[in-house]
Amino acid sequence: MAPTSPATRTRKPRAKKPEGQWKIDGTKPLNHEEELKQEEAAFAVKQRVIDTYSKEGFDSIPAEDLAPRFKWLGIYTQRRQDLGGEYTKQIDNSEMQDHYFMMRVRIDGGQLNPERVRTIGEISRDFARSTADLTDRQNVQLHWIEIEDVPEIWERLEAVGLTTIMACGDVPRVIMGSPVAGIAADEVIDATPAIDEIHEKYLGDEDLANLPRKYKTGISGNARQDVNHEIQDIGFVASVHPEHGPGFECFVGGGLSTNPMIGQPLGAWIPLERVAEVWHAVALLFRDYGFRRLRNRARIKFLVKEWGIEKFRRILEDEYLDEPLIDGPKVETRPGGRDHIGVHEQKDGRFYLGVKPTVGHLTGEQLIEIADIAEAHGVERIRTTNAKELLFLDVEREEINPLSRDLADAGLYPQPSEFRRGIMTCTGLEFCKLAYTTTKAYGIELVDELEERIGDLDTPITIGINGCPNACARTQVSDIGLKGQVVTDDDGNKVEGFQVHLGGSMSLDQNFGRKLKGHKVLATELNDYVARVVGNFKEKSNDGELFREWVARAPEDDLR
Repeated sequence: MAPTSPATRTRKPRAKKPEGQWKIDGTKPLNHEEELKQEEAAFAVKQRVIDTYSKEGFDSIPAEDLAPRFKWLGIYTQRRQDLGGEYTKQIDNSEMQDHYFMMRVRIDGGQLNPERVRTIGEISRDFARSTADLTDRQNVQLHWIEIEDVPEIWERLEAVGLTTIMACGDVPRVIMGSPVAGIAADEVIDATPAIDEIHEKYLGDEDLANLPRKYKTGISGNARQDVNHEIQDIGFVASVHPEHGPGFECFVGGGLSTNPMIGQPLGAWIPLERVAEVWHAVALLFRDYGFRRLRNRARIKFLVKEWGIEKFRRILEDEYLDEPLIDGPKVETRPGGRDHIGVHEQKDGRFYLGVKPTVGHLTGEQLIEIADIAEAHGVERIRTTNAKELLFLDVEREEINPLSRDLADAGLYPQPSEFRRGIMTCTGLEFCKLAYTTTKAYGIELVDELEERIGDLDTPITIGINGCPNACARTQVSDIGLKGQVVTDDDGNKVEGFQVHLGGSMSLDQNFGRKLKGHKVLATELNDYVARVVGNFKEKSNDGELFREWVARAPEDDLR
């Protein structure tokens, strides 16, 4: 009998590598970053900043504190200004970083007031070369921060109830909330008590200071579903039970970046008083079962994908909750816009006004002026949103027009065009070490050009410009998503450019956009390209047709 050839021999299945799940594989670190995270309490580095680094300067900071430990303090080194996109991922982070920091101010629920806005503006003016960018997670980011100034910045923020701690790092990030919680006429249930309970009971807890990676949260009881729950690690949205009344459904495992996934519902109805408990239980489950061996698989979405939502809920209830969840009705995705631009009546008869700074970019002086304007018109509550807007709450009817005029004079837009309303950019090449392309400057120029060449549209359109594949500007779920990369021009030069996603959506027809094979757009051709595609849509779409609907049926030539 002929011997079995090597190719036909039965092979034993290769043993699966441990994923670093604490409850399965033990807590022994499987990479250097996990080792650093276990060496000491996560926030111990804060005192070294105050006692040593702020006095001895940038060069006194050891590499293991600079990255990753400073992330827990809400600060990252920013990109050197002389390094173009062609250097991204080609040189070591230590060569890429400048001696200045990006600092992220954490604003849970987007809750500001004139005093807080003025304080951030003064910090921006005094320490950050007057930079201030609203983020799509309701935070504010500052740049050009020097380590010597960090303790004073912390003191100023803490004096008005703000912090940078846990704004970054492998921790629960800012708790996003509806910016009109408690006042909106279309609110189903006010989630503010749950956000406050999470903030008071769990943030700063060392039990949650070493998660596999970031843990992003959105909680809203607004009918608009205005925290983009579909792309959060954990999201709570209003759910009305036929017997128990208004409460929440919980979605887990959402996220974009290079492996986009839509969050899945637990199939539960959660009363307001249990939201914080469920949030904490899911965080602990993620801590114990989340993948830690590979950083690019250390998000909760990969665990949900591997387990399935039924197993996830079963383990959540069996191991982390005191009692099972109540089964609940399916929550339907709400169609229509989710932003809060313009004038809206509140449930108490007063009004709120939403305005848009182009791409969320502000200066320190603008923030100070905004605080002055708010106080002059009797506004005590201001909110940030995940669309990079500013909202002014509790406005009396007679103050609406004067407030709008003053804010417009300060460089904000109470009635923006659909292009200015729907544009979003990430930090981009200017400061981010992951970026390949510039974003904010391109976004501002693009909006100006579209308004000049096309005017406006009678239908919403979202444009996301991202400097890298990580989708901080939601490229995959934008009508026009532009993902930055280095491309080759006709002369063989490596230049800034974009891959295009068209027709992405988080609405009823959830999808991550249509990509045209081999299609890249040079940054120098960006304005012409977008104007051409939008012009084709304006000319060839049917009455009432949305951009994403037109993209789904448009011939490819109209999209190039």
